[in-house]
Amino acid sequence: MKMEWQGGSGSSPIRIMSRKRRFRSMRGVKITFVALLIVGLLWCAFSFWNINRTVTTTPMTGGDVGIVLGMSMWGDEPSPGLKERLDYGLKLYKEGKFPRFIVTGGLDKPDLKYTEAQGMRNYLVQQGVPEDRIYVENKATSTYENLLFSKEIMAREGWSSAVIITHTYHGRRSQEIAAELGYAKTELGLTDSKIMSMAWHKSREILAYTKWKGKQFTLQFGS
Repeated sequence: MKMEWQGGSGSSPIRIMSRKRRFRSMRGVKITFVALLIVGLLWCAFSFWNINRTVTTTPMTGGDVGIVLGMSMWGDEPSPGLKERLDYGLKLYKEGKFPRFIVTGGLDKPDLKYTEAQGMRNYLVQQGVPEDRIYVENKATSTYENLLFSKEIMAREGWSSAVIITHTYHGRRSQEIAAELGYAKTELGLTDSKIMSMAWHKSREILAYTKWKGKQFTLQFGS
């Protein structure tokens, strides 16, 4: 005797299997999401640890030049954060750690009068540094370009060693970029900030560090 399926449409084998497939698919998406979230959190924790463990080179033997990495301008003046870098650079300069500066950074906004580098030069001159001791790099728009273009100045002038001057939270990325660019001898002159929000800047630095690691991978393994 031939048997026919008498169940309702909601309990047909085809629909049951379809629901099972959808359930497995959704479960797979959730597992993937959770796994990516965990990996992301672990990466952020590693980056935060890496950023915080980088400190000023001690003892500092000095170099041929001090490279002050750019930061935003406030109108015609360096921002308070950039002044912190410049003031720390001035301290090292007066201690004899290097005889000259490279100041590096391009134009923040089209309507500004000075590039970051020009603003830094003006500030250093106001603090008593002879203008012929300051080399200006006006094109850079990133830390990578800061150090790339500064290295070109060093090669042109025949200098082989440098002290890189920036904030502590920015030191690790700067150090790695300098190594990737083939700086022969670098030391770090890092200053803590007394005026900037470290929660904000360190959070941004985690993103910037992640972006840098992607660029580094491309530089090393890209075609």
